[in-house]
Amino acid sequence: MAGTVGSNELYFDENFMENLMSNDSIGRFIEQGEAFRTLMAYYNCAIMEVETKFNVLNEDFSAEYDRNPIETVKTRLKSPESIIEKLQRKNLPFSAESIEKNLNDIAGVRVICAFPEDIYLLSECILQQDDINLIKRKDYIAEPKPNGYRSLHLIVEVPIFLHNEKRFMKVEVQLRTIAMDFWASLEHQIYYKKGHNIDELRAELKDCAEISTALDLRMQNIRARMDEVE
Repeated sequence: MAGTVGSNELYFDENFMENLMSNDSIGRFIEQGEAFRTLMAYYNCAIMEVETKFNVLNEDFSAEYDRNPIETVKTRLKSPESIIEKLQRKNLPFSAESIEKNLNDIAGVRVICAFPEDIYLLSECILQQDDINLIKRKDYIAEPKPNGYRSLHLIVEVPIFLHNEKRFMKVEVQLRTIAMDFWASLEHQIYYKKGHNIDELRAELKDCAEISTALDLRMQNIRARMDEVE
């Protein structure tokens, strides 16, 4: 990856910078380096805020009900290359202001749950918090994508508290089961990374998504029956 984030700082290697500067519009964008780095730091803070909220919910459920609805929480900050490509594709200006105004998925938090019902439980809990503002909700579990992809997507706005201001930042939250995450990860590697575009492959991947969904529901039913016995 040409750009990486750590300790709220963004670094570019020489080749990446040279390629960017060869394009005048992108070059003007990179000239705003300080504004861009600051904005990425804000997004990184927003990620930490949302991640903490989910970790607190998980601890709360563990203490109250002796179970953890969250298996793991993954986070990511969109790479400079992906940001620039998306701005170009949408024919948007190359500026920090344009990024913050027009792009919703710079900061990402993925919450992996054991069971489908936990996805909706956690989404309700997070959206009930008075400092979370829901911008957009897309339920790809109720209405899967044509390729079989399933996940609940939320675009939320969360405040970050800086030394001199409170600032609201957008974060994309994806909630999915272990099986959904496993399928999505392998589908991305097999299909997109390898450049395949074959109908037979598409059909088989969709069948695998259906199998993963059936497994999720079967395991959820088993847990429900065990809870009844207890």
